[in-house]
Amino acid sequence: MKESDAKPFKIIDPFIGKAPLFNGLPEKQLEELSHIATNSLFKRGETIFSEGDDASGFYVLRSGRVKIFKLSFEGKEQTLHIIVPGEPFGEVPVFAGETFPAHAEALEESRTIFFSKKAFMELIKKDPSIALNMLAILSRRLKQFTRLVENLSLKEVPQRLASYFLFVSSRENKDSLELDMAKGQLASILGTIPETLSRILSKMVNHDLIRVQGRTIKLIDKKGLEEVVTGERTLL
Repeated sequence: MKESDAKPFKIIDPFIGKAPLFNGLPEKQLEELSHIATNSLFKRGETIFSEGDDASGFYVLRSGRVKIFKLSFEGKEQTLHIIVPGEPFGEVPVFAGETFPAHAEALEESRTIFFSKKAFMELIKKDPSIALNMLAILSRRLKQFTRLVENLSLKEVPQRLASYFLFVSSRENKDSLELDMAKGQLASILGTIPETLSRILSKMVNHDLIRVQGRTIKLIDKKGLEEVVTGERTLL
């Protein structure tokens, strides 16, 4: 076969094509994204970026778990989101802002894919459709943060926990969920302390709302949990 007849070898990272952020993109775009991607490994407890750092790009988590959080002036931590494989993080500054708006820390050994802001924006200029999936994910994230602010400011801890269980159940479309984080991390997300969280979990079990088996939470009375969320039912 003549050299001119040979087809160029395309290098596409299979993970990039499966990530929700890039799902459905044509092969040519996946190839270009693979060319600008940089892989990194972070150890457990290692800081990926800090609030106020220059945002030169964004990440997609390949494996492990990453905590996104804010710190108050007093040093109190508020977890905003636990990133799981396939999810992007640090993406907001790609569209607005020059610095990261929160901290990111690896909860366990984590592998990430980094996309330079400059290189990614060049791809978007050539084909704006690449940005549509990202905008959809940003919209979902905004809804989650709106719910978080509402829960922390307007609802009591039992309502927050019931709301969290129902949200995860709806997202995963099943009646059981795996607690993929320590109780302390979940307590931080809900704006409480582990001891309070444990007491409320016990009360939910006693009221036959949930069943706990190890790290598995089985929702056995969703209607009852909805009543806790609305305040129609209390856990006395």
